[in-house]
Amino acid sequence: MASLENRAGKYRVIFRLGGRKFSRSLKTRNEKEANASLARLEDSLRRVELGMLELPSGADPATFLLSDGRVNVRPRVQATLTLKQLLEKFFASIPEGNLEPSTIQGMRVHEKQLIKYLGAQFPIRTLTFSHLQAYADRRGQDMGRRGRRVTPITVRKSIVTLQTVWHWGVQEGLVNGPFPSRGLRFAKTKEKPSFQTFTAVERQSKTLPAAEAADLWDCVFLTRVEIEDLLSFAKKNADHEFLYPMLVFAAHTGARRSEIIRSTADHVDFTANAITIHEKKRVRGQLTTRRVPMSPVLRAVLGEWIRRHPECHNLFCRCNYFPSRITGRSHRPLTPTEANYHLKVTLAESKWARLRGWHVFRHSFCSNCAAAGIDQRVINSWVGHQTEAMVRRYRHLIPDQQQSAIMLVFGGGKQSRIARPA
Repeated sequence: MASLENRAGKYRVIFRLGGRKFSRSLKTRNEKEANASLARLEDSLRRVELGMLELPSGADPATFLLSDGRVNVRPRVQATLTLKQLLEKFFASIPEGNLEPSTIQGMRVHEKQLIKYLGAQFPIRTLTFSHLQAYADRRGQDMGRRGRRVTPITVRKSIVTLQTVWHWGVQEGLVNGPFPSRGLRFAKTKEKPSFQTFTAVERQSKTLPAAEAADLWDCVFLTRVEIEDLLSFAKKNADHEFLYPMLVFAAHTGARRSEIIRSTADHVDFTANAITIHEKKRVRGQLTTRRVPMSPVLRAVLGEWIRRHPECHNLFCRCNYFPSRITGRSHRPLTPTEANYHLKVTLAESKWARLRGWHVFRHSFCSNCAAAGIDQRVINSWVGHQTEAMVRRYRHLIPDQQQSAIMLVFGGGKQSRIARPA
């Protein structure tokens, strides 16, 4: 009824059923194990002939008979999915324009760190809490910027990136189960200092170590007078004419660099005296907008810029650029790298050289609006989504106003009236 065959040291079983010949490897080199399997097979064949065992429709005969009638099909071993493969599939699936280039760039940085510590061939379906905690602990010991260890915030961001990829993988059927991050422990972080005036930061940084001074320069904001001085300097010294109107836009709206680069002339409504800013960060999965009123200075500057450059689709572009062989145009949209570079070069030889990028204008806009007593809800509507932690950092008075405020209570040599409890 059935027999064994030894091929290259491994045993196979051969049998006939219903006029057909079947052959199946037993995946063993042990003769006793092979004979035991043969005995089970012959017993199952005998029961089939006696009508005691019925072969189900569509069942694999060899699998069914060798398992004593308990398994219908051969088990399929799921291919091992590695961490690198999952990440590659995720990045390949991102629709164009769905995420900001800077967001994808940051996630790519996290990808390198995850592969470095977990391994490119790490079987991602076996990911556990222990793996994530070990990664967080080891990554937290790395040296980061300014000669200090990587902050817990940076470590947490890479975990969030992996969590995002995991959730996508669940939807695609590549992994299953919840992401095992519940209860992860990170080192304590320090609260970021409030934004401070340029003068205050400049004075303090002279006596601080380089790393601590650099932290302070991350927290600087400019008063209205300082903004006017910086804009005047940029207007006289910028190598490219787009920079000055772009800086006025940033300083008078609090818009992000990416939002400014995306803006077009159609977004400027001179009739309603407002600018529509197109967002990508305020609501996840949605492209939203907000409207910001134009100051007289911004209105005049943008009006002049648009009249002089009606051919630009984007509001700000590189003009007098070498003509494209395809389009023949001598202008093109700006990139974030170009915007950063030209700002840095323009301010390099001035007292503003230590300012850190375009975001200082957003901080300054929020701080000056708060100092002027504008309702926080109005500020939020102008600048978009704001976390409570960020609001606390700039919702303060400028030092001179702080002194005036305290003088209202204790100044002038007069005793303040303090209401007594009834």
